[in-house]
Amino acid sequence: MVLPGARARAWGAAAKAAQRRRRVDSAGGPPSPEPASRRAAIYVHWPYCEKRCSYCNFNKYIPRGVDEAAMRSCLVTEARTLLRLSGVRRVESVFFGGGTPSLASPHTVAAVLEAVGQTAHLPADSEVTLEVNPTSAPGPKLAAFGAAGVNRLSIGLQSLDDAELRMLGRTHSASDALRTLAVARRLFPGRVSVDLMLGLPAQQVGPWLGQLRELLQHCDDHLSLYQLSLERGTSLFTQVQQGALPAPDPELSAEMYQEGRAVLREAGFRQYEVSNFARNGALSTHNWTYWQCGQYLGIGPGAHGRFMPQGAGGHIREARIQTLEPDNWMKEVMLFGHGTRKCIPLGRLELLEEVLAMGLRTDVGVTHQHWQQLEPQLTLWDVFGASTEVADLSERGLLLLDHRGLRCSWEGLAVLDSLLLTLLPRLQEAWLQKSPSPVPGG
Repeated sequence: MVLPGARARAWGAAAKAAQRRRRVDSAGGPPSPEPASRRAAIYVHWPYCEKRCSYCNFNKYIPRGVDEAAMRSCLVTEARTLLRLSGVRRVESVFFGGGTPSLASPHTVAAVLEAVGQTAHLPADSEVTLEVNPTSAPGPKLAAFGAAGVNRLSIGLQSLDDAELRMLGRTHSASDALRTLAVARRLFPGRVSVDLMLGLPAQQVGPWLGQLRELLQHCDDHLSLYQLSLERGTSLFTQVQQGALPAPDPELSAEMYQEGRAVLREAGFRQYEVSNFARNGALSTHNWTYWQCGQYLGIGPGAHGRFMPQGAGGHIREARIQTLEPDNWMKEVMLFGHGTRKCIPLGRLELLEEVLAMGLRTDVGVTHQHWQQLEPQLTLWDVFGASTEVADLSERGLLLLDHRGLRCSWEGLAVLDSLLLTLLPRLQEAWLQKSPSPVPGG
């Protein structure tokens, strides 16, 4: 297919940039192993959308016009700056999220990836994911994203019911979603994830399970189930508050989730995280970094990051939040090289709390090896081995503490929030008992 001149030149440049990145990467031979402090994932936030969905409270904007060249330049600058600040030498995955990053040009994606590859080691087979809305990227553009270096897509399908999609404020229909999914699977075989929401107002278990079963006839090897969260300030929240829509039924939502998990397990999917399911080994390596509390750099307006700055002392890492509003963020990047608005040092207990809360979201849980790398003086047995509450959760078949570590059972994953109400206070108590009491007046 012949593309219009300017677009063809831009996408051609994207492809060449990706090829240069791959040549540079392969020429260097196999990389030497890097310590965890020098490895990270990168999240890149594209803040713009065509319209705001009724349920969404993410950092996104509906612009009259986007100066993409300026945004691209700032994304490239911030990526280089934060890579240098962090001392990260190896980037293990890149995730373009939003907003609707599939509205950006492939040239922007290629430019960011090229900057990352020039500043750190980005292996040629690193997972590079792009979030896609079904109406935002036709087949030729998806192919151009592939040429730019994207090798995995995450499609915000959300529902296969047109009435539900209208209620959610989505710009696509169910047929649009399935059509985009088919094209995506042809271009990225085995590397396409889809999102399906549950617990919508007036949604019933039977019809929703029908949607899930239909999706299984079309989907690839990764699927995410997300329960609707009514967020204050969104249109959907207001409609429910005013009685225009019924409030979601928590018991029905829980039933949908449980039944959906069972359907996916029967279809050969592994529930490797509370909301994420994969078969044929198609886990998201980028999201796995989050759940294992690895380092990640947040690039773009409102992006979040967790990393230890090079040469930092006294704390494990910093939580960073970039400036929210795109124009202000760009001004800061042009002035300072990055737009970090908040920088919060994290203590060791805070890191352990994150390791526990995030690790238990996965079916692997928290291994003894991982825990002791972060806290060699206080083992999982020390914290939880003598707890009668933990023993009770184990007897009920919700939690396992054994030679592998601490993890939820399949049943326990469904009620993780309630388990953490027991586990986090126990960790805090054990930490206080381990820490020496301050000497008065000392």
